[in-house]
Amino acid sequence: MSAGTLFRGATVWDGTGADAFAADVLVKNGRVARISKSRIAERDAETIDAGGATLMPGLVEGHAHLSFHKATRNTDLGDIPPEEHVLVTMHNAKTVLDAGFTSAYSAASAKLRLDVVIRNEINAGLIPGPRLRAAGPEITVTGGLGDETRQHQERSSFGMVADGVDAIVRATRVCIREGVDNVKINISGDDFVTPARGDLTVMSEAEVKAAVETAHSYRRRVSCHARATESVKRAVRCGVDVIYHCDAADEEALDMLEAAKDRIFVGPAIGLIYNSLYEADPWGFTHADACRLGLDKCLERSRSVYAELRRRGVRVLVGGDYGFAWVPQGTNARDIEHFVNLFGYGPSEALQCATRVGGEVMGMGHELGLVREGYVADLLLVDGDPVADVRLLQDKTNLHVIMQQGALYKNARGKTRAKRETVPA
Repeated sequence: MSAGTLFRGATVWDGTGADAFAADVLVKNGRVARISKSRIAERDAETIDAGGATLMPGLVEGHAHLSFHKATRNTDLGDIPPEEHVLVTMHNAKTVLDAGFTSAYSAASAKLRLDVVIRNEINAGLIPGPRLRAAGPEITVTGGLGDETRQHQERSSFGMVADGVDAIVRATRVCIREGVDNVKINISGDDFVTPARGDLTVMSEAEVKAAVETAHSYRRRVSCHARATESVKRAVRCGVDVIYHCDAADEEALDMLEAAKDRIFVGPAIGLIYNSLYEADPWGFTHADACRLGLDKCLERSRSVYAELRRRGVRVLVGGDYGFAWVPQGTNARDIEHFVNLFGYGPSEALQCATRVGGEVMGMGHELGLVREGYVADLLLVDGDPVADVRLLQDKTNLHVIMQQGALYKNARGKTRAKRETVPA
């Protein structure tokens, strides 16, 4: 049995929202074996001198698109040949892990098996990347978000077009047959595209219900793109598990989300909206362009909605559609700051969305997302106090240690063999 790894003299922020505390933490066999405010004496453990640095849970990306890469248009993703796209996705997985995200819940892959292949390689220990719940393309309807084909020209992006109940059922089953963990459907449109704008609900209730019933019969989760008010209500009524965006939710929709809060997760995916407004100029997409699309109004609606969802105790995920040109992979931790600055979360609350709540959406709520005895040892050792300044997590040089299921992926601190100490009987 492995002697494990001992973090000596850490400041532990455990992910529960409690104040940090000084402790030694022993990891054995992939899990947190012991947390003690007194000195742990452990024969033969590899010891990392934490020196008061913050030991916290690994981050969880709740709206991952690992196959999205430097796109300025949706069709850029369809234009990547599949062979190159596998490699791009593999490199993005490493980039996200380097940024401290030890787990990721996919909100869609750009081609059917990209997530599946990368998940399998990560699970086999052949490539580095976050623990991944894989998705397929976003199942959409003709003219919906993700349908880039025109009558004279067939183009692809990240969408899988299916119209009518039978076609939706088949598309869902195909995704599941090919190995996905999550099925994604696009109930509303989006302000970036035409003709299905963000205020339109374009997937029928019967189609949504068919996707959910089919996926649930295979014990798979369903996530959805839902901006329009009716799309949010339709998602709740039909049993969708993870509802993204929700920025146009009215009072009735908010009430429905609150009533379902013990079974659903929501996520604003605000990074793309924010950066499109303020940081996309180098790619020729100006602030004026973004405002013409209504993204300024989308941001303001999101601020109001997520402040209210926070108040109502609905579980909210970090993750902001990273992977487009002006929201690059590896900058995902900016979402935590957005939760503080835009939605009124306290730093500890925002960090819990990225850790504890993330563990729950991964389906591992009783063993992931906290620094707790018996939990999976996905851990970060951070130079400084992220509760005092969540921006620390945006600089990967501050991540001195990244541990994934007890294995040291990164260790900038070095380790030493513990001295043979007398262990009390």
